[in-house]
Amino acid sequence: MEFIVNNIDKTIEIGFNIGKLSQEGDIICLIGDLGTGKTHITKGIALGLGIEDNITSPTFNIVNEYEGRHKMYHFDVYRVNDPDEISAIGFDEYIFGNGVSVIEWSNYIEDLIPEEHVEIKIDKLPEMGNNYRKIQVNSWGKRYDYIKEIKL
Repeated sequence: MEFIVNNIDKTIEIGFNIGKLSQEGDIICLIGDLGTGKTHITKGIALGLGIEDNITSPTFNIVNEYEGRHKMYHFDVYRVNDPDEISAIGFDEYIFGNGVSVIEWSNYIEDLIPEEHVEIKIDKLPEMGNNYRKIQVNSWGKRYDYIKEIKL
């Protein structure tokens, strides 16, 4: 499914709609260049999970944990140079645990991502204007059939 958005609020709304339907064990992978809106999607997912904390990208921590309707594990693997580095923080325990895992830059560790997951790819659309984004949402696995219900 594909959305064209032209502001941060709509980006957050897509995340919110995904978050309110997400369940424990869900894995949501975010792909996009710097400044495309990965963290804004994550903020929306957090709101959908009932998380009211200020969501920031865990660039240097690799993972931040938040409490809501379900726990949310927010990963930023941009600076991960070696898959062993992500394994050392207990990555498997997080993604196969009792929370919703949101992974920014997941394409950097694609060999570690389970086959069943949601992928959100965000691209800038400069030909339409500075704020325009194309957000593509795809899913693999029956557990993610709810993705087909996402509307903007």
